Amino acid sequence: MRFMVTEEQADFAASLDALLSSADVVGAARRWADGDHADGLKLWARLAETGLPALLVPEEYGGLGASRVELVIAFEALGRHLVPGPWVESAAYLATALSGEPLTAIADGAVATVATPPHTPYALDADVATTVAVAESDEIRTGMLGEQARSVDPTRRLFEVEAAQVLDVGDRTATAFDTAVLATSAQLIGAGEHLLAESVTYAKQRRQFGREIGSYQALKHALADVRIALDFARPLVYGAALSAGSSDASRDASAAKVAASDAAYLAARTALQVHGAIGYTRELDLSLWILKVRALVGAWGTPAYHRSRILDALVAR
Repeated sequence: MRFMVTEEQADFAASLDALLSSADVVGAARRWADGDHADGLKLWARLAETGLPALLVPEEYGGLGASRVELVIAFEALGRHLVPGPWVESAAYLATALSGEPLTAIADGAVATVATPPHTPYALDADVATTVAVAESDEIRTGMLGEQARSVDPTRRLFEVEAAQVLDVGDRTATAFDTAVLATSAQLIGAGEHLLAESVTYAKQRRQFGREIGSYQALKHALADVRIALDFARPLVYGAALSAGSSDASRDASAAKVAASDAAYLAARTALQVHGAIGYTRELDLSLWILKVRALVGAWGTPAYHRSRILDALVAR
């Protein structure tokens, strides 16, 4: 099967790229990491105007009722541009799991976040969210903010939360988890694409022994391996988006997460290798994407967990 996005989906992707390219997203992400959320929340509001938080919200609650394909397109853009904030938690998980007024608020652009122990024991950016939730297998409860935990990615501000009042039933938590896994996979693909693009650009500019380092065969092979890994992972992500709601949805979401994690992690390691010692510096923006990838690889289920889910699904067949 040859999958191609529609003209409307391509236009949506182009509009997101144009919006994010014109904004100082990296600056907003750095300030977000330092606890200054003003610019990040302004960016959230601008993205809300595009309908991004409302993509999966049913029309009866003020949403767009879009497919998972639009979600993948949107989250790949978020990963490519390093957009901060609990987008997976809000626009993917809670937009799928909730109903009623909280869902309407998400569609309108309210910031929401959730913790889903044991895979995501902390609530991302709970200090700026108007809705903080804790999801369990049978119900979703409001969350009471606790202490902040450290993340390898400084733009991911994690908080302990304690479950309080019942917010909604948990009938859709399994589907919501797979949706969050899919969105995280798309973010990883986007981040990996940015890392590869930056590495190629640097390899064409950096000269050593009188030649651009990109002219060396070993470096060409390393960059080609990243290109191949990303190109093989992307169809799995889109395939998982198309299989949403089927009996294979969980297996396909896990397969997408494993492939996207491996590809993005390879992109991060290669980018660090290509840039040399400068790649380790905090001042270089590249470091933000490298740390983002490292954090997302373990977010919403570790690679070991998702490989186990794939194995269980295959054995059951």
